[in-house]
Amino acid sequence: MLNPFILEICVESVEHAVAAERGGAHRIELCSDLSSGGITPSAGLMQTARRHVRVPIHALIRPRAGDFCYSDHEFEIMRNDIHAAKQFGMEGVVLGILHSNTRVDIERTRTLVELASPLPVTFHRAFDASGNVETSLEEVIQTGASRILTSGGKPRATDALATLARLAQAASGRILLMPCGGINSKNVVRIVRTTSAQEFHTSVGTSHLGLTDKGHSLSHGNNVTRPSLQSALFEQKVAKLVSLLGRVFHDERVT
Repeated sequence: MLNPFILEICVESVEHAVAAERGGAHRIELCSDLSSGGITPSAGLMQTARRHVRVPIHALIRPRAGDFCYSDHEFEIMRNDIHAAKQFGMEGVVLGILHSNTRVDIERTRTLVELASPLPVTFHRAFDASGNVETSLEEVIQTGASRILTSGGKPRATDALATLARLAQAASGRILLMPCGGINSKNVVRIVRTTSAQEFHTSVGTSHLGLTDKGHSLSHGNNVTRPSLQSALFEQKVAKLVSLLGRVFHDERVT
């Protein structure tokens, strides 16, 4: 039986996308400018990554850094970027829109989900900037998105394990919940066993701690501030995570 766990690695370069695949990553999230929490990758980056990587690639659709309330013009940019992602062979897109009161913008998000079809949509960490994660879970489900990327409303997954476990249970059979935020080889086993999630997201230390417009710590990817890792070390870190997930699966089958 195949390992049911999925490891998604967030990258901003073709080099790290290739390294992540070599390390055993099951999926890539492609973006630019991780230092700001990530924005939409360029057409050239999408095309080149697609040419050199065989695993599925999901492109971030985020027209700018900052909050997740978008103007009509920014919404038009997001629509055009989804068309580009489909044109350049992406297998999914990652996005999120909130109202000014931090509630999920169900209508406009649903419009983008329908536009992206048949590609799956991940509702990103705008979810964690919303007012109430339990309420937001129900709202995101209404948009038709396939999964939610979340650290449980806190900067790091380990800060919200009880919340993530509760959300995963509430989401079961309706939408996938993908924990993120500071996930590394030291805590991934604990996160897996506590949340019972099947998919996990990390940038293995290449993204930076960001702030929302309300001053709360939040980054789209992994919340660790450090210089970009060399590709070889990046590959090693991904491979270690893949190995640990495989070990958890083996232990569960044995018991």
